[in-house]
Amino acid sequence: MRFVPGQHIHLVGIGGFGLSAIARVFLEQGYYVSGSDRNANALTDALEKEGAVVYKGHDAQNVMGAEMVIASSAVAFDHVELAMARALNIPVYKRSDVMAAIMSGHVSIAVAGTHGKTTTSAMITHILMEAGQNPSYIIGGILRNTRRNAGVGNGKAFVVEADEYDNMFHGLRPQIAVVTNVEFDHPDFFATPSEMIQSFSKFISLLPDNGLLITCSDDQTTAILGQNRLVSGLPVAMYGIDSPMASWRAANVRVDEKGLTSFEVINDGHSFGEIRLLIPGRYNVQNALAALIATESQGVPFEVAAQALAKFQGAGRRYDQRGEVGGVVVIDDYAHHPTAIRLTLEATRQRYPKHAIWAVWQPHTYSRTQALLDSYLTAFESADHVLITDIFAARENPIPGVSADEVVKAMRHADVRYTPGLRDAARTLVLDVQAPAVIVIMSAGDAPIIGVEFLKARRGRADEPTTKASGTADEQTTNPAG
Repeated sequence: MRFVPGQHIHLVGIGGFGLSAIARVFLEQGYYVSGSDRNANALTDALEKEGAVVYKGHDAQNVMGAEMVIASSAVAFDHVELAMARALNIPVYKRSDVMAAIMSGHVSIAVAGTHGKTTTSAMITHILMEAGQNPSYIIGGILRNTRRNAGVGNGKAFVVEADEYDNMFHGLRPQIAVVTNVEFDHPDFFATPSEMIQSFSKFISLLPDNGLLITCSDDQTTAILGQNRLVSGLPVAMYGIDSPMASWRAANVRVDEKGLTSFEVINDGHSFGEIRLLIPGRYNVQNALAALIATESQGVPFEVAAQALAKFQGAGRRYDQRGEVGGVVVIDDYAHHPTAIRLTLEATRQRYPKHAIWAVWQPHTYSRTQALLDSYLTAFESADHVLITDIFAARENPIPGVSADEVVKAMRHADVRYTPGLRDAARTLVLDVQAPAVIVIMSAGDAPIIGVEFLKARRGRADEPTTKASGTADEQTTNPAG
């Protein structure tokens, strides 16, 4: 495989976070980029403005003239554009096939994990930028400080979010690997938890002997993965809040009256100083520790990293405050795994202790809903009210007996309701939510429209105007990889 600026590269599924980021990198490097997706979204609109040719809908003719085709993990082998490419002898690749070549010549910092990889990779990128190191980056969400999900810099570091779905991260060749946590997910791809752990183990094995592994020792699986490399005498840095195995530790974690989190950073018994975050939750304290270790390995002083984290605004759809009207805050979050849901709601309860919490959940894929059902049933304990919409199918066909209605029937919660359509959920919120309240919309699909509709309706009947939500212009509403 040989990349030469000026080549015509066509991306099938260009509207997803993964391929849109790669497309942006190619554009900035001087390639001719085209792509297709079923529907337009903010990501494709932005790419068109930057020079890409984007086709709405799929057609065999879309690949004409391309010298290489790259397909999303969600695209079937017999997809009409891939079939035409093969008939024309145009090479067809997945993301995993091209990532190492894209990042060649850089210090690769790859961030993996079931939860937190988008925010952690965004934190690392932001710190390196604030330190003047001008990294390249590919992130699975919009970095709100730059309003972009990818960029090409002239610095030595290339930060990438390492996606485990379809084993994409096996195509990386990292010098620094972060693993935030490992929990069973993607049951449509990983048959068992053991298979998923083996996939993460293979990702770690891609590090060279002098490569640095950064793992969270608060998580049992990543702690074991770190210990396995450590006993081999290879470089490992472990971080955490509670674990005695952590060499980097957050102490005195606290939340102030404004809901802002601060903590002390201790490394091998030495206090480095305090970190203050604009984004809530213990999980973001852990993410910040990982980012501190990764950037410290690149020579960033603690003081510079601390100042950068104090200005870090987060990533799009990761605890993204979309607006506030009449004493009701609307937050958009990507949580769709039961652990992420539980932690997001716990962070909300901590940040808004006097507000009623309305959790709105759009289940993502039938297979995940079925496989993790028992955990979903207990994930909403921190919410006062729960609305559950129909399942967002993404790449899947329905599974008999698996439905949002059945989840509602099985859930033991004081107020859980089945609101099948997104407008049904928005209508319920408009009628029933009373201030002070927080609405947390959790979805990897198209549910953010619920918050948009709620804010529009309440703005029309409330004196207090809606605040402008950060990151609303640069997002996509579906992520095939989940």
